[in-house]
Amino acid sequence: MSGRYARCFAALSRADRGAFIPFTVLGFPDRVACALHLEILARHADALELGIPFSDPVADGPTIQRASRAALDAGANFAGCLQLIAAVRSQNPELPIGLLVYANLVVHRSIEEFYRRAAAAGVDSVLIADVPSEEGEPFAAAARDAGVAPVFIAPPNADDTALDRIARLGAGYTYVLTRRGITGTELAAGLPAPELLMQLKARAAPPAVLGFGVSEPRHVSEGIAAGAAGVISGSAVVNRLMRLPVDGSVNADFEDWLVSMHEATRIKNIS
Repeated sequence: MSGRYARCFAALSRADRGAFIPFTVLGFPDRVACALHLEILARHADALELGIPFSDPVADGPTIQRASRAALDAGANFAGCLQLIAAVRSQNPELPIGLLVYANLVVHRSIEEFYRRAAAAGVDSVLIADVPSEEGEPFAAAARDAGVAPVFIAPPNADDTALDRIARLGAGYTYVLTRRGITGTELAAGLPAPELLMQLKARAAPPAVLGFGVSEPRHVSEGIAAGAAGVISGSAVVNRLMRLPVDGSVNADFEDWLVSMHEATRIKNIS
């Protein structure tokens, strides 16, 4: 594996910071606009999480569902998404890049081919939203063989057996749910029980990154203060991208919001 996540989290720890990881759907609203958006997001991110558009994203709320449909309607496909990632990688050699996908996309041809192609484009990690850790062994093995970190979800109700398995199989980071349900800023963010973060750390699991409902700087700072190594903001990013001009141009308000989210990861600013 590339080691970009390890280097990223180590550098952030030395700087008393957590990671801000924005998410968007590849190919949304179209390929040209998405390429411009990715340049801006990378400028204000410690890592990126990117979604391959899918017709039935069951773990995602209405905002990301609409973005996925728009990307597919604009002609997005796997090969084109990998080309967008390769362009980001060429400009950001040390930026960790993660993919969020669904299992149908991974097994469409073969698991091994999916991970080989992802790695060749510059992907560091893959999280399969509808594959729980109980079913993760073959995916984790294929990912590691290709040099890609397999990421698993730690739900709020994970028992000891599940946490042991997540720590054993996972790499890069651990996606910790702040609550059960689907993604979206329509529902408020929450914080995981401190015990969950401590249990993951005790098992030497990959660094905990919080997701779901992260839409404001205070959500970022609360997550870092709770002990997370970083936060992912998805629906809030995509919702703001939806309000931008169709040519993909980015306004000052959007960049100011990204700056405020990134600045909120500074531990010294958290009271």
